[in-house]
Amino acid sequence: MAVTTRLAWLHEKTLQNHFGGKRLSLLYKGSVHGFCSGDLLDRCYNQGPTLTVIYGEHRIIGAYAKKSYQERKAASIILFALQETKISEWELGLCTPERLFCHDNVKYNSTTNFQIELRNRKVIMGSKTTEDLGLVQNCTISIQDCEVFRCEDLLDERKIKGVTELRKSLLSALRTYEPYGSLVPQIRILLLGPVGAGKSSFFNSVRSVFQGHVTHQALVGTNRTGKYRTYFIRDGKDGQYLPFILCDSLGLGEKEGGLCRDDIFYILNGNIRDRYQFNPMESIKLSHHDYIDSPSLKDRIHCVAFVFDVNSIEHFSSQMIEKIRRLRRELINAGVVHVALLTHVDSMDLITKGDLIEIDRCVPLRSKLEEVQRKLGFALSDISVVSNYSSEWELDPVKDVLILSALRRMLWAADDFLEDLPLEKQGIKER
Repeated sequence: MAVTTRLAWLHEKTLQNHFGGKRLSLLYKGSVHGFCSGDLLDRCYNQGPTLTVIYGEHRIIGAYAKKSYQERKAASIILFALQETKISEWELGLCTPERLFCHDNVKYNSTTNFQIELRNRKVIMGSKTTEDLGLVQNCTISIQDCEVFRCEDLLDERKIKGVTELRKSLLSALRTYEPYGSLVPQIRILLLGPVGAGKSSFFNSVRSVFQGHVTHQALVGTNRTGKYRTYFIRDGKDGQYLPFILCDSLGLGEKEGGLCRDDIFYILNGNIRDRYQFNPMESIKLSHHDYIDSPSLKDRIHCVAFVFDVNSIEHFSSQMIEKIRRLRRELINAGVVHVALLTHVDSMDLITKGDLIEIDRCVPLRSKLEEVQRKLGFALSDISVVSNYSSEWELDPVKDVLILSALRRMLWAADDFLEDLPLEKQGIKER
């Protein structure tokens, strides 16, 4: 049976981030392996940096060793106390593991100010150490359990190789993608969402990945031009156009202002040309020179992606929630497939790059997905997450994988739309 940590997810993430974004691999657990310093050291010698976590009745304290414990060799030790998501620390300095863990009956020395006596199930510390760690003046702590973790890089060589290979596979799949039944030459994806959600940034990010460097073709922030844009993307600087088009528009407003409801459906039907100047107060007139009278299937929107800032979901007003829900109902009635895209996931508290590789295991992100499902009605399988390029100078394979995975999900949704079209709209005659 696998040995598991007693640390709550929040505490584990706090410790990971505080000590340099490390992954914690459990080496020793007192309640399983025995409260014996010899057993602990046998498991923890020569393991690289380690984190010792002591569980008291009302507090968690511990020690971080910057380098491997080696027999009778002093290592630099940092003591810490963890309360909720706050960590206070005090540098103990150089100390041998035998002295730290009271091995071979090494007695407590007031000059060290700290010692872990596993056999007696207690931690002894001086009053100065207690004070510096922000603890109640109690120089002895009873040990309920003790765990020691090896601290490893979140992105080791094996994981980086896996991400690189996945990125290569996704790029190949998207470059060679063909819309269902070859009914259209390119898929049109409409990006909808509140102002500042990251619609233009997503286009810039997709373009960056295929260009091989960070680009900012679309103005970011509030669709400052107020125009409808259809963005074609080349594969590389002089490459062929890719089989999808990203369409950007005004953001959705709370009440008045923003993108008009009627304009949304004109866009969906393919009635509006690229660079049409929106009027937030009224929809496009049928006599306007940017109005297309008889659009074909290739002019239509084949998938809608609702774009939301992951940090704003909890602050959505009841009006915004109702507007999005109403739009979803109308899209369903019109037979238009749609998905959701959450941006800015890298700005969430305690999220690390390692979490972005294993989205399904990331507790706070999972709770955000469930919140979107509960408030707005999207199925969990229809929600993607991305970290757009904003201020970076270089591409990041982890970000690229999220961006490409989201785009692939949109294309799959578009294929569902095309496959579900009546045969006459597909250009197929029934026998």
